[in-house]
Amino acid sequence: MALICAVSASGSPGVTSTVLGMALCWPRPVLLVEADPTAGSAILAGRFRGLQSHSGLIDLVMANRSGVLAEALPRVVMDVPDTTVSILTGSRTHAQAAGLARIWEPLLGVLRGMTSTGEDVLVDAGRLGLDGSPTPLIADADLTLIVLRSNLRALAAAKSWADSLGADAVPGHSVQAVVVGENRPYRAADVARTLGLPVLGTVAWDPRRAEVFADGADKPVPRFGGATAADRAFEASGYLRSIRALGEAARKAATTTGEGSLLREMIAARIGEEARR
Repeated sequence: MALICAVSASGSPGVTSTVLGMALCWPRPVLLVEADPTAGSAILAGRFRGLQSHSGLIDLVMANRSGVLAEALPRVVMDVPDTTVSILTGSRTHAQAAGLARIWEPLLGVLRGMTSTGEDVLVDAGRLGLDGSPTPLIADADLTLIVLRSNLRALAAAKSWADSLGADAVPGHSVQAVVVGENRPYRAADVARTLGLPVLGTVAWDPRRAEVFADGADKPVPRFGGATAADRAFEASGYLRSIRALGEAARKAATTTGEGSLLREMIAARIGEEARR
């Protein structure tokens, strides 16, 4: 199974809404790790409107100190009702970033053990270069996705990161781009040429529907019809179709990364066994 990490180089191009949307459309069990080290859980505050509280990563920091990280993980994730999605929620304050930096390496081994037993992992790693950034997850993922808009500022910010992440890629690790809002003003082909990376897919520009995932907003209601019509329109929207297509492309890319990925899964299975002893 796959470990897929999504990052941004600047601003707020829509990493969280895109990754959460992919997870909620995922066809099999998936763990979403909220690894953005900035203060507060964007998912709890956004999608769940601050109505749920969960400890998540911070409890894992303490579990790691006690040597029971692998055993603690299933107990601290939050299941999303009526889905096969579970979420490991992120930090609460910016002061916790330093502590998070020490959890990523051991957590990587545990997550690799999960992927070797059939569960996919999606990581929202937030903005690159921050204190506490989950560098081991970004570097060792089967697939790392740089999410960006299609404007010049976004391209300028992403270029150096694309160069460094692409140069560090090893067999079994692919780095690709995801364009949110193609043709605003540049095409996906222009982005690929500028970054020197393939573009895995594009997400349709539709802020109102993106807010359904990002902020827990109500689905836009068509001119005629109520909630049922809104559900149907959301399911048929170009935005959701683009999210589903991106998820399908990510699964294919992450599972066809070659022998390097297979070798890493074998190693991860051994690490996972040792962590559970």
